[in-house]
Amino acid sequence: MKRHGRLLLALLLLLALAIPLALASGSQGVGERLLSGTLDPLTSRILFDLRLPRVIAAVAVGGLLALAGALLQLLLRNPLADPYILGISGGASSGALLAILAGVSGLWQAGGAFFGALCSILLVFTLSHGQGSWNTTRLLLTGVVLAAGWGALISLLLTLAPQGAVHGMLFWLMGDLSHARAPWAALAAVVLATLLITPLGRPLNLLARGETQATLLGVEVGPLRTLIYFLASLLTAMAVTLGGSIGFIGLVTPHLLRLAGVHDHRWLLPCSALLGALLLLAADTLARVAIAPQQLPVGVLTALLGVPLFLYLLARGGERG
Repeated sequence: MKRHGRLLLALLLLLALAIPLALASGSQGVGERLLSGTLDPLTSRILFDLRLPRVIAAVAVGGLLALAGALLQLLLRNPLADPYILGISGGASSGALLAILAGVSGLWQAGGAFFGALCSILLVFTLSHGQGSWNTTRLLLTGVVLAAGWGALISLLLTLAPQGAVHGMLFWLMGDLSHARAPWAALAAVVLATLLITPLGRPLNLLARGETQATLLGVEVGPLRTLIYFLASLLTAMAVTLGGSIGFIGLVTPHLLRLAGVHDHRWLLPCSALLGALLLLAADTLARVAIAPQQLPVGVLTALLGVPLFLYLLARGGERG
């Protein structure tokens, strides 16, 4: 427990150090003026109107995706599960692209993405329940099929879109935090979700051992499973609405913590939120400075870094096995 507490504290300190570093990084160097405390109007605008919302958005989206990934891997008892496996990302992407085609942006685009994600959540949950009992296999298969359907709709929308709108649509699909709206609400959501689910760590640990054993030990599996699904889905919906499709954060983060020996969900969940926030903040900072003044979509960068990292984790896990 002491080791886990030290890890949690270390992640908090690293995140606290990474935020000012991210604020000072970019094509316009403001580090010296930030340290001296002498901020002219241009520097203030760069820091507080452009960089601070993006930094907060990276922290919030990374925390949302990592926490959702840890919950979905528990729910499906599958270490390869991630927040996009149930079609939620596809629904959000379809809603956002429809808003772009309608010629609206800003809050309307975010609202379209969130509406599409909620529709996907309700469809997966309703169809996976069906006439019989609700189970993880049916949930997973329903999500995969629905994700394929959303993918076909996205391809159709890109085909029908006017040439001038395609670039913006593709950039959003690749993951982009430069136009993130309402990052403080998303940050509050990840904090509240972590505080809500962490006290349930003991029942979650029992559920991870199997539904039969959890039931025998007094855990109400049905309501707990439903809570996990809807919470993970809503977290994913908020993340996709704010930052677009950003992969591998929710998949890799819980693996890194388990390799570090964190298996107790009372520690795994808050550590996942912090580590996910730290990883995405680092990736977004690199995306801003790698080829400055041009900026890379952060979703492309997380994929480029996440694929070899995940293959390494799989190889390391196989060697341990």
